Amino acid sequence: MSPMCRPTKERKKKEDGMAYFRKRKGKWLVQVKKKGYPRQHKTFFDKLTARKWAREIESQMDKNIFEDYSMAQTTTLKDILIKYRDEITIKKKGYREETCKINKLINHKIAMQSLARLKSSHIYKLKSELSDGRKVGTVNKYIFLLSHAYKLARTVWNVSLPKDNPFDLVSLDRDLDCRDRVLMHDEYKRLLKAMDSSNLPMLKDAFLFSYMTGVRQGELLKLNRKDINFNRKVCTLRDTKNSLDRTIPLPDKCISIIKKYPFGDIVFNIVGRRLRKHFLIACRKAKIENFRWHDTRACFATNALMSGMSIAQVSTITGHKNWSQLKRYTRIKAEDLIPHVNKIVSIK
Repeated sequence: MSPMCRPTKERKKKEDGMAYFRKRKGKWLVQVKKKGYPRQHKTFFDKLTARKWAREIESQMDKNIFEDYSMAQTTTLKDILIKYRDEITIKKKGYREETCKINKLINHKIAMQSLARLKSSHIYKLKSELSDGRKVGTVNKYIFLLSHAYKLARTVWNVSLPKDNPFDLVSLDRDLDCRDRVLMHDEYKRLLKAMDSSNLPMLKDAFLFSYMTGVRQGELLKLNRKDINFNRKVCTLRDTKNSLDRTIPLPDKCISIIKKYPFGDIVFNIVGRRLRKHFLIACRKAKIENFRWHDTRACFATNALMSGMSIAQVSTITGHKNWSQLKRYTRIKAEDLIPHVNKIVSIK
C-alpha cells in the first residue's frame, strides 16, 4: 500500500490512557483506552468533534465518573420487553392482557431501537400511532409499560443508561373518558326486578353482595366460607388485586345472603363468564345501558361517602391506598350535596 493510501492514524497519550484517531472513507473513528475501563469507540464526520468527544471521555475516566453505555448500545427495547414479559408480567394477575400489549410493542419498529439511542421523538411517534382507534387510557398503558421496562433495565438489570430518560420528556394525555356511572334509584329497582326472573338463581344475591360491600367480581367469586367470621360480622378477601388480604365488614343483609348457601367451600360457586352473561341479560331486560359489574364499586363508594363514612373508612373496605385512587370510584355530584350544605350552621 502506498503512503497516500494509508489511513491517517494519530495517537495521544495521557497518563495510562490513550486516544486513537483513524480516518477512513471520510469519517473519523475514535478509540479511547484506559486501564480499568472497557474500550470506547465512536465515529464522527469531523476531527474537531472527535477530539472533543475523546477529551470528554478521558476526563470522565480520570475523575472516575465515567459510565459505560456499551451494553445500552447493544440492548434493544425488544430485548427488555421480552425480559419484562417473561419475568415481570407473568407474575401479575392480569398477565394475559399485558402480555398481548407487550407482544404488540415487540412487533413494532420502535422495539428495534437500542436503549442508548432511544429518544423522546420515537416515543411520541409511537404514541401518535397507538392513538389511532384506541382510547387515551389504553395508549397510556402502552407507554407506561415501555417506561417501566426501561426503568427496570437501569435499576434491576444493571444496564447503564444515559442520565436523560427520554420518557421524562413525554407527557401522557389526560384520560377524560373516565366512567361516571352509578345506578339511579329507579334503575336499581328495575334491575333487581329483572334479576328475580333470571335463569341464574344466585344472580341477585351475588349482585347485592357486591353492591353493598364494594368487592370486585373476582373477589366475590373466590370468597371462601372459612374466611367468614359470623361473630365479628366480617370476611377476609384473599388474593386480591394488589395481592394483599383485606378484611371487610358485612352488613346484616350480606350475612343473610351467605347463610342461604351453606354448602361447599366457595360461597358464590359460579363461573365468572356465566355470571357476566346473565348480568348483561338482566341489564337489557331492565333497559339499563352502560352499566358494568365493576361499577358496583363506584356505587358502594359513592353511597358510603354520602352516608357519612370517612375517606379512611371507605378506603379500608374498598382497598384503595389513598384518596386519589378512591376518588376515581366516587360519583358524587354537586346536587347530591344540597341536603348536607343545608345542615351547615352559619357562624354569626
